[in-house]
Amino acid sequence: MTRIAVYPGSFDPLTRGHLDIVQRAARMFDHVVVAVSNNSQKKPVFSVSERLEMIEEAVRGLPNVDVDTFAGLLVDYLRKKKARVLIRGLRVVSDMDYEFQLASFNRRLYKDLETVFLMPDDQYTYLASSMVREISRLGAGADQFVTPFVARRLKLKFGAK
Repeated sequence: MTRIAVYPGSFDPLTRGHLDIVQRAARMFDHVVVAVSNNSQKKPVFSVSERLEMIEEAVRGLPNVDVDTFAGLLVDYLRKKKARVLIRGLRVVSDMDYEFQLASFNRRLYKDLETVFLMPDDQYTYLASSMVREISRLGAGADQFVTPFVARRLKLKFGAK
């Protein structure tokens, strides 16, 4: 049986911390799907297609990783993909409370689901997409926090200063 894991998120934009989690998951599971949420309630900086493109570029060298998008209930998407593993990243202790609630809630909706928490490398524990967007918006380079492709997209989006 193929072990399929889904790593969902908004990835607005994908950071080196996200990529670290994807790489770790790819070593643990037969197949990993990075699933970009298409949440109409959020106001992302990048469109879904832009986010998909940035992630596809970043995971190009990982043959067991695919990129997809979903809307609606995550558990419905997991069932559709025949995935029983949900990957979630934990950066700091304060993430745990929210993630634990989410994992418990998802398991009630999909009893066969297991949530696997992965910690990124220490150098990425502080890293958040919201911070990357903010420093980029204010004109600082984000090169150390994102892949070169994402850094170029941020510069195009916010203008290089």
